[in-house]
Amino acid sequence: MDERKIIEIRDLKKGRYAVIDDEACKVSDLIRSKPGKHGEAKVRIEGIGLFDNRKRSIIKPAGHKITVPVINKVIAQVVSIVHDQVQLMDMETYEIFELPMPEDISGLSEGVEVLCLQTMGRRKILEVKR
Repeated sequence: MDERKIIEIRDLKKGRYAVIDDEACKVSDLIRSKPGKHGEAKVRIEGIGLFDNRKRSIIKPAGHKITVPVINKVIAQVVSIVHDQVQLMDMETYEIFELPMPEDISGLSEGVEVLCLQTMGRRKILEVKR
């Protein structure tokens, strides 16, 4: 479940994913600088954390490599809701797991199917399936 790949920074694009400060982030901006007299071009990668929505950035030479998370999207069914915890069942493996109740998603109730994001040992509810 902790799958990661390594790619060259020059292959990274806006809207893709990267690991910044050991957190899976969606790349929001790539700023490339020109090479200097004695060095190579640098790339400033800005991203927003998938699980905490914090903005992060990192600066690396364009020729170096960066780790990207393998993102899995799974469909799960809501088994029960207790206080601020949602108990879900993966519709493919029938595994039961709990996640905190998302604040920005409405329409969660028992029996409803949801789309979950899964990467680097963590999960998050993305949306209610209609």
